[in-house]
Amino acid sequence: MSQIGFFVLGMVVGAAVAAVVLWSWLRTRYEARMVGATTEAGLLRERVIDLEAALGEDQQTAQALAPLSSTLARVERQVEALERDRASQYGALGAQLRAVNETTGALHQQTAVLAGALKSSNTSGAWGEMQLRRVLEHAGLIKHCDFDEQVRAISRHGKDIRPDAVVRLPGGKVLVVDSKAPIQHFLAAQSGEVDDTERERLLRTHSTALRGHVEALSAKDYWSGFATTPEAVLCFVPSEAILAAAVRTDPDLIDRAMARRVLLVSPATLLSALQTTALVWRQDALESNAQELLTIGRELYERLGTLGRHTHRMGDSLRRSVEAYNAMVGTLEARVLVSARRMESLGLASEPVPDVPPIEQAPRPLTAAELIDALDDEVGRPALDFGAPPSTQRGSESA
Repeated sequence: MSQIGFFVLGMVVGAAVAAVVLWSWLRTRYEARMVGATTEAGLLRERVIDLEAALGEDQQTAQALAPLSSTLARVERQVEALERDRASQYGALGAQLRAVNETTGALHQQTAVLAGALKSSNTSGAWGEMQLRRVLEHAGLIKHCDFDEQVRAISRHGKDIRPDAVVRLPGGKVLVVDSKAPIQHFLAAQSGEVDDTERERLLRTHSTALRGHVEALSAKDYWSGFATTPEAVLCFVPSEAILAAAVRTDPDLIDRAMARRVLLVSPATLLSALQTTALVWRQDALESNAQELLTIGRELYERLGTLGRHTHRMGDSLRRSVEAYNAMVGTLEARVLVSARRMESLGLASEPVPDVPPIEQAPRPLTAAELIDALDDEVGRPALDFGAPPSTQRGSESA
């Protein structure tokens, strides 16, 4: 054969071999794909079964969660309503906060005006006197009855003194009270515009001012102008904070004041002392009433004795009247009616003469010990037996 024939034969054989190899490869690949498809189909079948089972469980879960779903919907509606209410309330709260801010600003302005006014000594003095009057009245004391204001007097040095108040005590005693309101430096120290160093300096100045008032009160010698007052004067500070700030800066202030016969009092301490005074007044009134009741009781007892004596005399008079009446009835029956009945028996009278009965009841004797004692005191002998027959009593009296 020629080379061309061998070449053609080789090409045919190569093509056949290639076709067999290609067919084998394609078959192997197809079989692999079939196995993969079969496996995937099995997996898909299992997945479908799982999904169907899950779908059944989901349906059961959905049925079980159906009430919860309605509850959640109801809660959601309530949350929406609460959110609307919250928004409206926040709006109202914002309006109220704005109103509070406006009120606070106005109050701050008014406080500043008041603080400026109180910086005047005349204004602060009038404020202190007004606070003192309020404390006196709140303690139950009555003006012009339990206390007087601006009472003029002369001290032992011949000076004219006029304390703010004089409180009357039982037994003719009096208590002298004078109001002092050193407030200027105290208010300045409360300002938020000062630092701590300046605040301490202002408070020291405030304490020094109050100590100066104590010295001035001690020098006035108020107690010498009133004969029945203790040798001391009450210095009324119209605010607890004012006195506390001064004492906190100067702890020896109260002791120094007491050494100079000046007692520093705040509204609370003065109110307690005055309420004690009111209780003493009430106790004094009770004692006066008890004495008056004792006097009235003695008078009543004496008058009961007098009434018992008069009653005894009236009883004796009634007894003697009964005796005279019974004697008259006896005479009437024994003397007069006998003759009258004889006239009736002779036909000289158309009607019989009625009988006159005697009085058998006697006046009730006195038995009360108080009345009998009064009779014993009057006659100066043992008690009479008012129940005895009259003849026995007359016999004992004649004896």
